[in-house]
Amino acid sequence: MSGLRLHHSANSPYVRKVMVVLHETGQADQVDLIPSSGSPVDPGTAPVAQNPLGKVPTLERPEGGALYDSRVICRYLDARGNGRLFPEGARLWDALTLEALADGMLDAALLMVYETRIRPETARHAPWVEGQWTKIARALDMAEARWLPYLAGPLCIGQIALGCALGYLDLRHTDRSWRDGHTGLADWHERIAARDSFTATVPPG
Repeated sequence: MSGLRLHHSANSPYVRKVMVVLHETGQADQVDLIPSSGSPVDPGTAPVAQNPLGKVPTLERPEGGALYDSRVICRYLDARGNGRLFPEGARLWDALTLEALADGMLDAALLMVYETRIRPETARHAPWVEGQWTKIARALDMAEARWLPYLAGPLCIGQIALGCALGYLDLRHTDRSWRDGHTGLADWHERIAARDSFTATVPPG
């Protein structure tokens, strides 16, 4: 083995980003997966010794020094595997911006999950939840209106992040029907979800 250790939760969309990159760069068999789980109110088995934020993914390297979060880990793995998921020139800034958009969607979607899973029912604030979904809805609208030509180009980290974000909406927010009004995005997601790297990393639920 390479000595890489990935603190991992199969349902985490951020972990899925990393796993897709591992598959796309031919490194999936070079990493030991360390099951980790926790929450903001209970660290559980989260890798707090390696990452004081207590989050997954966290990647331990044989040369020392753990890496986090998913954006840093994905860039490291792409460089290590001589991948081309981070394009050169002007397209790089588009890739990173699309990754930020997708990760922002995930941040909002995860906060919605925490609101129902962690807060007692009497403490939940429905307008706050809807505010998080509004962020996601705006991002979906922008992806449909602005990003479809870019999504037709070569695979990059932004596309991987967006594919994972849309997959997470399918996993945790099916009642929101994100495909409504976003037919181009839905068609694109169907295609990327069929890639081997995505079928190999479908969360168990």
